[in-house]
Amino acid sequence: MNINWTREEFETYVLLFAAHCNQIETKEEVNYILSRVGENIYNKVHTEIVISSERENEQRIIDYLRVNSYSKDQKRALLNEVKEVFFADGTVDQSEKKAFNFLKDLLN
Repeated sequence: MNINWTREEFETYVLLFAAHCNQIETKEEVNYILSRVGENIYNKVHTEIVISSERENEQRIIDYLRVNSYSKDQKRALLNEVKEVFFADGTVDQSEKKAFNFLKDLLN
């Protein structure tokens, strides 16, 4: 699995993982992510997210974090960005809660 991303690509991947976890990316979620990253990176990473299984997406995140160091503050900031994605459309469903718990466990 390719984990040779830049930090921005990885963080975009995590945000898209959050948005896509329930198979429904709302306009609000997409707009939030695009407000944080460039459209080129968004499109590149989005393709990787949608063609992969949930397990593959999770494994890519695990593998990236295994070989790239993130400070406690960087992890906290990324988790806060994930929360913003989840709350962008005003609702958080069970799939989003499950994805958040997965990311929270990895990033704490």
